[in-house]
Amino acid sequence: MTAGAAHPARRSRRRAVLPARFYARDTERVARELLGAVLECHTPEGVAAGRIVETEAYLGEHDAACHAAAGRTGRTEPLYGPPGTAYVYFIYGMHWCVNAVTRARGLPSAVLIRAVAPIDGIALMRARRGASRRDADLTNGPAKLCQAFGIDVRHNGLPLQQPPLLIRAGAPVPDRDVLVTPRIGIRRAADWPLRFTVAGDPFVSRAPAHFPVRRYSR
Repeated sequence: MTAGAAHPARRSRRRAVLPARFYARDTERVARELLGAVLECHTPEGVAAGRIVETEAYLGEHDAACHAAAGRTGRTEPLYGPPGTAYVYFIYGMHWCVNAVTRARGLPSAVLIRAVAPIDGIALMRARRGASRRDADLTNGPAKLCQAFGIDVRHNGLPLQQPPLLIRAGAPVPDRDVLVTPRIGIRRAADWPLRFTVAGDPFVSRAPAHFPVRRYSR
């Protein structure tokens, strides 16, 4: 994508913030319907926003790949909180990842936001992601987008309905344009088809070539 190119979502008007009740549903459904929504982060340096194009669902204590499988700890406490809360965690001693908590309070589950297509604050994202050589590499992964947006532990446990971190409704993505695959980079419950992507979007992160892929169906 060239410096002057505009993703289609960039021309859309700002939409309403998704209410907490949007997240108080089955995690898989929330993961699917977050595609097309707009993640927005406010920092002293400016505002960064992007259209969500890739998500993964983590279903709770029975899901071996979910952090809640370890039980209720200091780290996982936000997962047990109210729906529509941010769960931000640190991995590999160097990266942050952001999730939206789902279902009712006390039922620990969340949607990992894996990739977004930049809309606003692209110059700021480039400055934060100095190692990126292409705009397509700014936000095509969960750690990359957190770095580009300035998301870190300060956002953990915050509601997603107001600054500094929020998610707005976006242009709906039709079912025919949604692909479903197993989740990436996990060893437990690795075959569960809980990764949702917008077909053909250049900001979707790269998956193993052997991954089974199917079109989404209700």
